[in-house]
Amino acid sequence: MADEPLPTRWSFQEFKLHYDTKFGRKREDEANDMSANGQTVYNGNHLSGTSNGSAHVKNTSDLAVYEQYRNQGRGNSAQSNGISSAGVDEKQQRSLLPPFESAEVRSLAESLCRDIIRGNPDVKWESIKGLENAKRLLKEAVVMPIKYPKYFTGLLTPWKGILLFGPPGTGKTMLAKAVATECKTTFFNISASSIVSKWRGDSEKLVKVLFELARHHAPSTIFLDEIDAIISQRGEGRSEHEASRRLKTELLIQMDGLTKTDELVFVLAATNLPWELDAAMLRRLEKRILVPLPEPEARLAMFEELLPLKSEDKLSYDLLVNKTEGFSGSDIRLLCKEAAMQPLRRVMAFLEEKQELVPDDELPKIGPITHEDVEVALRNTRPSAHLLAHRYEKFNADYGSQILQ
Repeated sequence: MADEPLPTRWSFQEFKLHYDTKFGRKREDEANDMSANGQTVYNGNHLSGTSNGSAHVKNTSDLAVYEQYRNQGRGNSAQSNGISSAGVDEKQQRSLLPPFESAEVRSLAESLCRDIIRGNPDVKWESIKGLENAKRLLKEAVVMPIKYPKYFTGLLTPWKGILLFGPPGTGKTMLAKAVATECKTTFFNISASSIVSKWRGDSEKLVKVLFELARHHAPSTIFLDEIDAIISQRGEGRSEHEASRRLKTELLIQMDGLTKTDELVFVLAATNLPWELDAAMLRRLEKRILVPLPEPEARLAMFEELLPLKSEDKLSYDLLVNKTEGFSGSDIRLLCKEAAMQPLRRVMAFLEEKQELVPDDELPKIGPITHEDVEVALRNTRPSAHLLAHRYEKFNADYGSQILQ
């Protein structure tokens, strides 16, 4: 029973009863007996005290979750031979969670900690072809303020929010992965499932706790993918639930309200439907960058990396670039995959004629990609994101941020 997770929602009476039962009044008599025998007592849990002054918790599983986090990073308060380590001037490790007023809020923070990207997505700036304006703004907002904080003060405070909008498959999420890889910040990958709860009032609390965690782990980046699903336009004429409106209001307050601090908390949002966003959110996202369909130079770089051809097949690259106008980056990847599948299909047709299974060491090699394979791939692949290109251009003309060279 000691390893059983604690309930996430308690009334004050339930919490007090549990705390007194586990750590308090029912162990006072036991604690007094232990103190008389020279053993150290901590909150009702006895420690195995020794003659050299060292001590450790006998059973850490008896400690509640919030007690374990409170003790995290403290270490032992005594060393061998009775020498105290309190006077040693060492930088303590930052705790995972900031101090919260209740166990309920702490449980919400623990659930949000699962959305912190701890690994490395392994996406470099150089691996993203084109999109130079977007990469430059992201470096201005995240990379440079951390490297040279002296310059970004006063009016030059870094951007607090950037919106990446454009057709699907153009690299908005790839840019977010590059930020998580290149920038030494705490990266929160947030979606609607992270901050929407079925319990009344918990969605607003999750938003508040999210920004408290981000300030605690500053410098940090909050990535809101498909933000149009979280904060669409508000209005009485729209079919909007009260809980959804409260969630939107709390998000707006946390981004720019009285709770705003000087901690470097950067909000990066991405959407395919920018015209659905609320006007107040557009104001808080100071830079609104169009991530357009790839230009001919970017398409050529993608083909050279994804579809290696022979040196005499330079004409195939030019043909691909000319015939892929309106293709997104995702469409180009599908096109290259379709072209690479043609030699494999010829090998699979040869293997199907065999009556017996061919051993791995006797399998035939896959041939090179030919010009005919590229033609077949072009006939079998269609663009998926070119129909709404004019709406993105209009929104960019009305609300977009341009960089003049």
